Amino acid sequence: MRVAIVQDWLTVNGGAEKVLREIIHCFPEADLFALIDFMPEAERKDVLHGKRATTSWLQKLPGVEKYYRNLLPFFPNAIESLDFSGYDLIISSSYSVAKGLKKTNESQIHVCYCHSPVRYAWDLKDQYLAEMPWLKRVVFKSIIGRIAKWDLKTANRVDYYIANSENVKERIKRIYKRESEVIYPPVNLSEFIFHQPKKDYYFTSARLVPYKKVDLIVEAFKQHPDLKLIVGGDGPELTTLKKMSTNNVQFLGYLPQEELIKHYQESKAFILAANEDFGITSLEAQASGTPVIGLRAGGYLETVKEGVTGVFFDEQSADSLSDVITKFENDNLIIDELKLKDHVNSFSVEEFRRKLLLLVTKYSKRSK
Repeated sequence: MRVAIVQDWLTVNGGAEKVLREIIHCFPEADLFALIDFMPEAERKDVLHGKRATTSWLQKLPGVEKYYRNLLPFFPNAIESLDFSGYDLIISSSYSVAKGLKKTNESQIHVCYCHSPVRYAWDLKDQYLAEMPWLKRVVFKSIIGRIAKWDLKTANRVDYYIANSENVKERIKRIYKRESEVIYPPVNLSEFIFHQPKKDYYFTSARLVPYKKVDLIVEAFKQHPDLKLIVGGDGPELTTLKKMSTNNVQFLGYLPQEELIKHYQESKAFILAANEDFGITSLEAQASGTPVIGLRAGGYLETVKEGVTGVFFDEQSADSLSDVITKFENDNLIIDELKLKDHVNSFSVEEFRRKLLLLVTKYSKRSK
């Protein structure tokens, strides 16, 4: 079979890109497609196995890699402009519009690995609106309403959905009225070495965008001036976060993988405050022997074993997180290596590859 693999966009090595890397590994001869491809060359060999994507017309816009997120109204047209003639199997890795691609004939099979239905159109819409100035809010409401209608209209362009968690499986059922099967995202456990003892600081790392709620973590550490927080990651919120932070918070910006792993291993706990679809970084931290302090919501309920590999705070607020940090300091949770390995092995790269190939093979036979 001729296989096409489709990702929304290729700009950084994030959680979705770690999934993409393993999809490409399973289908090494596949051609790659995306709205835009500006993957740093240092990451291309590892993440994309050296591949370059066939891109949409958005790629030709001057400087588009800096402002592509502002082109949301044009994403549906751009994904529909990609030509999949001649392909038997199309696998989309979608958290925005990739799942809305157009097949060119009914004999083609489209399998969507869904990280989430479009976040800003559904579950996170109110959160995005609340963080916008009023004029931008008015414009965004109009745009996102059209995106939501298009997203629903194109839900049945997918033949088979794979959800990245039980959390997302519920969303796919609720929003798209479609069934799906769950394959957890892969964690390359060989990269992460169980490490004890820990150094005296907390760590968080994420794309610095509003829904990641890093501002909430920074606010919580204002209440703990004697504790140190290190923040990894880059994004549009970086300047704002620096302005609101206190002297006990240090920002490192974008971290290459080896530096990220080092901080996973050395930190006394890894903190996460977003309502994530899955949350692959929580597993990377746990695999490094570091407990997670996470929001009791979303994918963390599937990736963190409370009292064994981490603890939860109940409300998405600085006060709730601050209270749990105080408790964590007093309780001194230390991860048991054997219990940890038993927990994380079900999220391994090998499990992901095995399950993906089994499902795609099943779907292909079913469609004949």
